[in-house]
Amino acid sequence: MTIHERQTILLTGANGQVGFGLMRSLQGLGNVIAFDRAGLDLGDLDQVRCAVREVKPNMIVNAAAYTAVDLAETDVSAAMRLNAEVPGVLAEEAERLGAALIHYSTDYVFDGIKDGAYVEDDATNPQNVYGRSKFAGEQAIAAAGCAHLLFRTSWVYGTRGKNFLLTMLRLGASREEINVVVDQLGAPTWANTIATLTGNVLSQAIGQENGARAEWWRKNSGVYHLTASGVTSWHGFAEAIFALVEGEKKPAVHPIPASSYPTPATRPANSRLSNDKLANTFGVRAPDWRDALCLCMASR
Repeated sequence: MTIHERQTILLTGANGQVGFGLMRSLQGLGNVIAFDRAGLDLGDLDQVRCAVREVKPNMIVNAAAYTAVDLAETDVSAAMRLNAEVPGVLAEEAERLGAALIHYSTDYVFDGIKDGAYVEDDATNPQNVYGRSKFAGEQAIAAAGCAHLLFRTSWVYGTRGKNFLLTMLRLGASREEINVVVDQLGAPTWANTIATLTGNVLSQAIGQENGARAEWWRKNSGVYHLTASGVTSWHGFAEAIFALVEGEKKPAVHPIPASSYPTPATRPANSRLSNDKLANTFGVRAPDWRDALCLCMASR
């Protein structure tokens, strides 16, 4: 393969929050073969293997995931299938083909008790089924031995699907007051930020000369944190959202402790992730969460 030949990129989860953005950010990097739920049943592992073997991609970008955090507490098998078994199969197929796998994980692999931002080498200790399923996916990818980039992100939102931003806008249109948790910290991360930075990193891999590409993957494969810059609480995020709502009804947003809003799944109090490794390795930096939120709201 020469540098002038287009890569074949297999994308899963094409209609999801991150996947939809990846459809655009990956277009200039190669021939993108995208699958949504209708086109590929991820619950059928044999079908997943067959799809990869038919496409024969140079890269697999897995943006599909089970993200219903509270539902996962009782829907354990489905969460493990999508978040652990499917990534494992994709990694095995990538290794067999000599392809690379790009996958997304979560801040929920940590327990949230650290004082400060988590780095990639910090000990994992997921506190809910969703976090355990995502960490199992990380382990499966590492065990397969394929070239890979595993991006941990946090508090993902956008203008499609189900997320905190859309929930706040829906509640704000019908309520005069909203209670929002104030003692959980993290970085709200726009799905388009994830897609854009993924494209930036992959462009560096694809830009390598044929003889250097395998070395690039050998050197750079691993886990990276990829979130917006800055930190806030869910309450701070909600206030920022409504500050950008113009000409619409705005509710009063009251801060409450997490103990006053019990959920089936335990959430980490500290979801801050350090992006230093991503910046130092690839020279890319995520925008501040407030700047990204402004862009997202303007795109509504």
